[in-house]
Amino acid sequence: MMRFKGPLADSFPAAVALVVFALVPFLLLTAAMLPLAQVVGKSLGLSPGAFDLTIAMSDAAYAVGTVLAVQLAAHLPARRMLLVYVSAFVVASVLCAWAPDKGVFVGAFIAEGLCTSLMLIAAVPPLVTGWPPSKMPWTGAVMNLCIFGAVAVGPSIGGFQASGMAWKPLFWGVVAIAVLALCFAVLTYEDQPPIDQSAPVDLVAIGLAVVGCAAAFYGAGELQAYGLSTAALVPLCGGMGLVVTLVVYQYRRRHPLMPVKQLVTTFPVMGIWIALCSSAAAFGLMELALASLARTTTPGHAAVLFLPEFGGAVVVAGLFGVLFRTRYTPLLALSGTALIAAAAVVLAHLSSGSDTVVALSAGLIGLGVGASVSPALFLAGFSLRSSQIQRVFALIELMRGVTAFLIAPILMYLASTLSSSSALGTKDAIYLCLGIAGLGGLGAAAIFWLGRGRLQVPDLQSWQEGTPAWDSLPVFSRLRPIATAKAGFGTGGPKGAASGTVLGAREPDEGVRRPA
Repeated sequence: MMRFKGPLADSFPAAVALVVFALVPFLLLTAAMLPLAQVVGKSLGLSPGAFDLTIAMSDAAYAVGTVLAVQLAAHLPARRMLLVYVSAFVVASVLCAWAPDKGVFVGAFIAEGLCTSLMLIAAVPPLVTGWPPSKMPWTGAVMNLCIFGAVAVGPSIGGFQASGMAWKPLFWGVVAIAVLALCFAVLTYEDQPPIDQSAPVDLVAIGLAVVGCAAAFYGAGELQAYGLSTAALVPLCGGMGLVVTLVVYQYRRRHPLMPVKQLVTTFPVMGIWIALCSSAAAFGLMELALASLARTTTPGHAAVLFLPEFGGAVVVAGLFGVLFRTRYTPLLALSGTALIAAAAVVLAHLSSGSDTVVALSAGLIGLGVGASVSPALFLAGFSLRSSQIQRVFALIELMRGVTAFLIAPILMYLASTLSSSSALGTKDAIYLCLGIAGLGGLGAAAIFWLGRGRLQVPDLQSWQEGTPAWDSLPVFSRLRPIATAKAGFGTGGPKGAASGTVLGAREPDEGVRRPA
């Protein structure tokens, strides 16, 4: 039977465009929604509490989608599923922009979050592994920019829309981008078989992800919207407990959806730790600053003050592309935590009302989150075989989504309760972000040293052919017997050995150019 192949299936720029148009819209909206809260709420009759819960549940859907995408990819053709995901995203985007009432808007916005993570896990790994190593620095830079650049520009775009008392033009713009994503999904289409149809269906993992994320984010949204109560604490704590249970369950499972056990070596643990702490601190700082500005200035003025955040994201995306094939990726990730900590120190003077303080801190946040999170993803990904990259990204995005989007509502609640005034409470919450960023940097440095880490140039060609790009010793190797530390074990064995397979099945060697 003849298989359809899109006219741009062999075009790298088209593959990049697909990823950009698929990921940018919702990630931009997540950061743009806070300045638009009053405008959207007034237009749809959505109370502030209901608005906060809507944002929280869309973030929960994003986290759940990472787990669901891996399970679906094992049993269903990946590119066909990507067409389904993008088509569903187009429909959800149209419903969001059209939304005649709050019910339609809430449901569609939550669906957008789910579809975005499904598209991310389906579209990004082929872009990373399906092209020659010479293209990978471009891939790293683009991923950095479209994931974190979109978040960085969100507050400014949301502020400009709010200044005009309009929100639908932004959402119809998202529809246009979603349609472009669908066009490129068709143009770059190339049939691809399921990863492993013999793999077990892990209903336990999916159930833990769905119930855990939904409960945790609902509790966080309830906490931010209505304050401390049983209705907030029980789902928040219970949901977080279920997410932790999911990670432990995946660690102990013989054929897991996500390779938790294989990632317990120095570079992946360091990268994941940096990603979690940096995301939590950066998103917390951004929301605290936007909430404070909403009380003291106009949305348009706040939008201008946050433009340096996008500028910082653009600069560091280019820098990551330059350093991608060098040994300095771990140092770049560590520097990101320092930049976020510096942003917190500057933002602590927010009460002075200086525009310079806000603009400088926004620029530092953009630099810091771009320098830390995306490089941290590749620290983990390069430590396993390239065939594992989809599952590695799924695990990290699940954990990052939970920390980044869950910590921010908690910090917003603390800002309103820690002190007698909102200004002092915000300052205290900013210092908490400083502590999180500092813990991320110091903890990552300790993990690197205790794991006998060393700066290594990633062997991208070998990585694409099926071996880890570098050696990653077990965590805390320095505290173990010398014989163990000198054994040269990377993730699951010596460099060059198989580092686990997709869902426990045997896999063929990776080629340089596989069907996307």
